[in-house]
Amino acid sequence: MAVLLLGELNGSELAIDLTAKTLTAAQDLGEVTVLCASDSCSPAAEQASKLQGVAKVIKVENLTFAHGLAEPLAELIVSLSDDYDHIVGPASTFAQNILPRAAALLDCMMISDISGIVSADTFERPIYAGNAVQTVKSQDTKKIITVRTAAYQAAEEGNNAPIEELSKEIENAISGWVEDRVASSDRPELTSAGIVVSGGRGVGSVEDFELISKLADKLGAAVGASRAAVDSGYAPNDWQVGQTGKVVAPNLYVAVGISGAIQHLAGMKDSKIIVAINKDEDAPIFQVADYGIVADLFQAVPELIEKLDET
Repeated sequence: MAVLLLGELNGSELAIDLTAKTLTAAQDLGEVTVLCASDSCSPAAEQASKLQGVAKVIKVENLTFAHGLAEPLAELIVSLSDDYDHIVGPASTFAQNILPRAAALLDCMMISDISGIVSADTFERPIYAGNAVQTVKSQDTKKIITVRTAAYQAAEEGNNAPIEELSKEIENAISGWVEDRVASSDRPELTSAGIVVSGGRGVGSVEDFELISKLADKLGAAVGASRAAVDSGYAPNDWQVGQTGKVVAPNLYVAVGISGAIQHLAGMKDSKIIVAINKDEDAPIFQVADYGIVADLFQAVPELIEKLDET
């Protein structure tokens, strides 16, 4: 079985964590070729070639593939698809914008957000906010798959796979790039951070959410939020953790003022250690927490920050 893995790119760089975790899953399906495509992806191709388990890297550099436009990238995948049984990518905004289009062009079903591989044609994926696992079997000749990266460990480096440079001309009359609006931050990226500190509706306001940010900065953590906090305007949408937000699985997850609705738990319950701070001792978050602090967050969090300052 041959597998084409769509490398996730941030400009000319590889999103190494997402790609490496997807690679771990893809290796269970066969020999893996990583596709890197943009207007300047040589650094990304070099990074991909170092990942253990990569048999080959295909590098396609063309202005048509700049800025991650989904339409030409989907066409590119289709043009390469004859040599592959499986086409995979991370369950990220980038890949989930591209692979369903490729699936439509190939007239194949889209198998999204898998967390397990049973066989070459059978996969497991979480449903009902992660409370059940659905087994999906596809009879399509091509399997188009996105992988829930939180379910896999990242492949390590130490490889030196060959890089094949292809010249591909794809006509794109459907879409065009206008501008990128990217929020810049010194904090780790939410989905790949080792530590995440999240705030909920209990934080109470945009101003008080700064307390969550201060704790995160002390821990070198990413900042997350519950949907209730996002809907209330306390935090931006791209901080949302949960069923309709981002799925995270850090080594440490600190939930502050979060009650623990099932939709939020679906996005963070695979965290290695969960710490909950909530003044309601009956909050559902305590049922999944490894450590629970029943306290007013406006007392507990400043005390925690103070203790961290002393270390």
